[in-house]
Amino acid sequence: MASIGTVTAQSMHFAEPLALRSGAALRDYTLVYETYGTLNAARSNAVLVCHALNASHHVAGHYADEPAHTGWWDNLVGPGKPLDTDKLFVIGVNNPGSCFGSTGPTSPNPNHPGQAYGADFPVVTVEDWVDAQARLLDRLEITQLAAVLGGSLGGMQALAWTLRHPQRVRHCVAVATAPNLSAENIAFNEVARRAIVTDPDFHGGHYQRHGTLPKRGLRLARMIGHITYLSDDVMNTKFGRALRHGELAFSTQDIEFQIESYLRHQADKFAEYFDANTYLLITRALDYFDPAREAGGDLGRAFAPARHNRFLLVSFSTDWRFAPARSREIVKALVDNRIDVSYAEIDAPHGHDAFLLDDARYHGVLRAYFERVAAEAP
Repeated sequence: MASIGTVTAQSMHFAEPLALRSGAALRDYTLVYETYGTLNAARSNAVLVCHALNASHHVAGHYADEPAHTGWWDNLVGPGKPLDTDKLFVIGVNNPGSCFGSTGPTSPNPNHPGQAYGADFPVVTVEDWVDAQARLLDRLEITQLAAVLGGSLGGMQALAWTLRHPQRVRHCVAVATAPNLSAENIAFNEVARRAIVTDPDFHGGHYQRHGTLPKRGLRLARMIGHITYLSDDVMNTKFGRALRHGELAFSTQDIEFQIESYLRHQADKFAEYFDANTYLLITRALDYFDPAREAGGDLGRAFAPARHNRFLLVSFSTDWRFAPARSREIVKALVDNRIDVSYAEIDAPHGHDAFLLDDARYHGVLRAYFERVAAEAP
């Protein structure tokens, strides 16, 4: 299947403040986004793709000056692919608080000219991101989405669309996600955040003012997170107990095992391009997402506003971070409301990362569903 080819990022500035759930407001902010395919005359074939923790608006294709930098879901989005851009108009948006172009902690703080927001960037939630995305769609004159799609944290955003703006979306596709984080998941996020804020170079989140970067803490945070994205089967198959140099060095500080080398390599890469304050913000947004909380703990009642939407939920058998049982909770809540829902549980060995990888069964499910979405676009 062909790649979508060269793409160009676009930006939209918003002068009007965005009210946040915390009670704060974000003003004079910019959203960076990309689009793929063609919007039809009725403006009815748009699909919004919501990104996960360390992804961005760059969903598919590549940039002219970075031919090797393909979008994070390039295997899914493009001509003839499961999300077929010959039929559907796909939009990827970078959320506020991120570090990939949209206004975030590294952006200039309008309240303090000459300084970046740093730790002063307001706390944002999944619901805030959805409201920001809705504003972008208003500017693009798209009144209703054919579908909203996301995996992991992106899946939470897709679900939130049906609760906050149910009339503006026809289909919701939520992959490898959950109705809220378990205590174990919150614990992993907290350990990762502690690794960052206790880095001597963190300076209370204002490290840019001190000319430092808390890379040590960010590396540790990434290593903790990365372990949770993989399954035990994948780790054993890929690395097992293989030694880096073929024999034991009897050292407590040197790298002995290949898995250690892999984690350090991934952590080093991550610390070069990701912002520490952004990591804190996004993991906290994950912690806060809990639609049932505002419905007295009743997830079924929480999904009542989505009674006219249609859903596809997909989970993966070895995903222990967002286990299939969490997707089944959502399915039950939808069924209790007599909402149209399809559910696929894929027996895949890749853990949470499976939603980003090639799997014929997984992609087959999405292809069939998006063919239905495209056929219904008037």
